[in-house]
Formats: sequence, C-alpha cells, structure tokens
Amino acid sequence: MYIKNSMPRKYSLPQCLEGKCTHADYIHWLYRKASAHVKRDQKRGNSVCNADSYRKAIHSAVCAGGHKDAFTGEELHWNLIRKYDNAKSKAGKRGYKKQFALLPTVDHLDDGLGEPKFAICAWRTNDCKGDLSVDELTVFCSVFLYNQKKA
Repeated sequence: MYIKNSMPRKYSLPQCLEGKCTHADYIHWLYRKASAHVKRDQKRGNSVCNADSYRKAIHSAVCAGGHKDAFTGEELHWNLIRKYDNAKSKAGKRGYKKQFALLPTVDHLDDGLGEPKFAICAWRTNDCKGDLSVDELTVFCSVFLYNQKKA
C-alpha cells in the first residue's frame, strides 16, 4: 500500500498568496528568483551567497507581506507569475510589458554583498528603483515631482 508522504513542505504557499497562485507556480518562481539573484550577486563579488539562503530570505519576505509591493503598497498580481511570454513581448513591445507592471519580483534592500535582505515589489517598481537605495529613490522622486509641477 502506498502512503502519501505527510512530511511538511520546505516552502509552503504563504498564507497571503492563497487563492492568488498555485503552490507549484510559487515554488517555480521562488527557485528561479533565488537562482537569478545568486548568479548576479556572484558576478558582483559575493563569493559566499548560495541558492538555499536566498530561497529562505525571499520566502521570508513573501511571508512577511509579499502580497503587496513593499515600496508602494500596491496589491501584487501573483496570478501573472509564469505567464510572461518573450515572443509576445517582442511583438507587443511596451503595451505587452505594461500588463505585467504589478508582476511580483524581488529587490535587494542592500548591495547584495552580505547576508541576503530582500523585499517583494512590482516589476514596475523594481525597474524604476534600479540600483538606487530607498533614500536615493525618494530624493529623485521628490525632484521629479517638483519639476513636473513647474512644467
């Protein structure tokens, strides 16, 4: 007789994501994001980073409120994970990418050279923030808004 393994999953679907995506899609997203960040951070000089510690840190960030963008408070569209299509993006250009503005992604809260510290945010937010710290982005946004009001 086959007995289903009742061991707890290493990464269960965070409660804040229930009904927003499947566990399988979340795990795929988690592993891909961790792998991508490890590769990038190793290229930047972090010789001690590893996928397991990154998965743990990313999962913790999601569990701590990853249903909303950590910087804007917007509700993230977890139903979009694993839906982006490069061929459709190439054909649809900006219009296609805009549909994924609230796609959840991962952003470093530091320079990526020490212990992993991540925030979950929208793709649009991550694009806007780039390599800026939160303080640098805040100053830039203030200057931007001030000058838009003058125009």
